[in-house]
Amino acid sequence: MATSHVDPYQRSQDTRRRVLEMAVSLREDRTGGSVDYFLALLQDRLPLWLSILHDLSHRIGKGCVADNLLPVARAGIEYYIDVQSAALPAFTSPTVTVRFREAVRDTGLGPHTETAPLAAYLAAEQELGRVGPDVDPEASARLLIAGCFHRAYIEMFIGGDAGPSLDASAEEIVRELRLEPVPA
Repeated sequence: MATSHVDPYQRSQDTRRRVLEMAVSLREDRTGGSVDYFLALLQDRLPLWLSILHDLSHRIGKGCVADNLLPVARAGIEYYIDVQSAALPAFTSPTVTVRFREAVRDTGLGPHTETAPLAAYLAAEQELGRVGPDVDPEASARLLIAGCFHRAYIEMFIGGDAGPSLDASAEEIVRELRLEPVPA
């Protein structure tokens, strides 16, 4: 499977530029406030999060697949803890929410920006026989992201001590994807 050879710095800069484009389309008549804070945080955190996902392409065929995904799950939980806390106050207005949806579409920063590199990694590992043949790489990528999002949601609303630790949660998320091939 071919991997992307895009310069990570350039990819990060492109992500920051696209978040700024979203900011322009979301801008209300005033500056500051929760929307600006959310977009600033997104501009800071999203490039790193996407870099972590894209860096999986360098792990294809190396180590254990589950071990390669554990730091991704940990980073995903941390990313969503940061971003969700800023998103809630930013989206109290239906108008802002609709404009954000349009901006996401216009900039191409939708959910596929997270799932595509993860699914590509899983598909490449599947081709090597390191992920079971019945595993759907795209669905598994969405489930890993959803598990991270849910863990962050619980921590944000209930507290970090309401369930397993961040590390234990990451291990559960990865383990329960059941990616390994079943021995014959």
